[in-house]
Formats: sequence, structure tokens, C-alpha cells
Amino acid sequence: MLLATSCALAMISAPTTAWSAEQPRTTATTAGKAKPTPKATTTPKPVPVDCTKVKCIALTFDDGPGKYADKLLDTFKKYKSKATFFLEGQYVKSRPAFAKRMVTEGHDIGNHSYSHPHLRELSEEKIREELTKTQDIVKKSTGKYPTTIRPPYGEFDERVAAIATEMGMPIVLWNGGSRDWATKNEKAIYDEVLKNAKRDGVILMHDWVAQTVTVMPKLLVALQKQGYHVVAVSSLRGAKATKAGDVYPVGSEKDTDLPSESPTGDPDDFAQSPPDGS
Repeated sequence: MLLATSCALAMISAPTTAWSAEQPRTTATTAGKAKPTPKATTTPKPVPVDCTKVKCIALTFDDGPGKYADKLLDTFKKYKSKATFFLEGQYVKSRPAFAKRMVTEGHDIGNHSYSHPHLRELSEEKIREELTKTQDIVKKSTGKYPTTIRPPYGEFDERVAAIATEMGMPIVLWNGGSRDWATKNEKAIYDEVLKNAKRDGVILMHDWVAQTVTVMPKLLVALQKQGYHVVAVSSLRGAKATKAGDVYPVGSEKDTDLPSESPTGDPDDFAQSPPDGS
């Protein structure tokens, strides 16, 4: 009788023991200890390029934001490069999202007037209006004021320089071109930029020229293979030290080839950045 009772108890307890072995065991040590919280992963901020130590070049784009600016920004993001955009107030007004993205993604923005006039032909009041109107529209659209001025066609006089000084902004010209507005040919644009590429070069381009935007991936790869870091103008040597009303690059205002790199103002040569959908 005693033997039968022992066997019965063994049969009852065996499954219970096996099931319990499959469950997580809570011990005095683990019960009072919270699980460690996984560390949040953050993307490290890119290290700023030091153009005093490496070879840099700045690609700059006038008359925007153009209708292809979003594609151009995609390319710069992919190749981890920065640009400088000289914006017209009239196109910031029609494409504020593009302007905002330029600022958000860390590119430089400058003032290229509101409607692209020949500033030397205007009164001081009209010059000031062209520039301040653009400042206000860009600030409203992006949360940031432009910090430099590029006068349309690269034309300015003492009055423009004085107003730039009042507004606390340097004048940025260029020392190399692409002639993209004239050729509208990918190979020609590519060849012209590489021909003019040099350390601390400031290259004039236009984001409303479709061929410029299309050839940009190939161009960035070529520049990087030549050892260039493609940066915003503010990163170039000496740029931050340029005072309000002064010209950067130094001596560029004396370049006799400067006018040939910029649209002439002739409607047959120069089509301003078209509105969306055109």
C-alpha cells in the first residue's frame, strides 16, 4: 500500500517539475533589477572641413531657387558636399520649400536681389528695396537671413557697396565660371568647370539650367577625384574674415573676364528661373 502511494505521488509531481523547468526563473537578484535601457543611437555630426589644410572649391548657384533645385539638393546630399545659393526674392516667394531645404541641409544662402535688375541703373532707394525685400522673404521662408550679396551680373558701384556695408554683408563674386546659361550642354559645362577649378575657387553656375543639374553627380565625382572638398563659400580660406561691403574672392572685381561668365541681360541669352510648371 505504501509503495503504491509513493508511485502515485511520483507520477503527479513529474509533469509539474518538467513544465517548471521551461519557465524563466525569478531570483532575488533579478527580481529587483530593471532591464538595462538600450542606448539611443545618434548620427555623429560631420566634422567641418578645414580649408586651410585641404584643397577646397565652392560651387555657387544664381537666380534660384530654380525648378530643379530639389534634384540638385539630392545630389549634394548624396555626395556629402555643400553649395552656396544666391537667391532671388521673387523665386523664394514661389518656391519657399526649396529655400528652406537649402538652409536645413546646411548650405549657404545669399541675396541676389528681388527681380535681377542692373543695380547700377537704379536709385539708392530702389537698390535698397531690391535687397531688403529679398532679405525679408528669405527670413520668412527659411528662418534665416542671407549673409552675403551677389549683385546681378556681378555689377555694383560705390552705392551698392555702401548699402551692403549698412546691411552688414560682404559682396561675393566669383573667380571661375561654367557658362551653363550659354551652352546648356552637359559636356561643355563639365569641361568648363574642371578647366576653371582651383583651390578656393568660386564657380558661377545656375540651378535653373537642367543640364547643370544633370551633370552634377559626374562633376562632383571628378572634383573629389582631383582632391577637392566641395564646400560652401563661407568655408573657404579668408571668407569669414571678409568685412561688410568688401568683395570676396579678393580681387575678383578687377577680373576683366568676369562679365563673360554671367548672363548678359539679353532676353535671347538669359532666361530667368522659370515659375513652377513652366
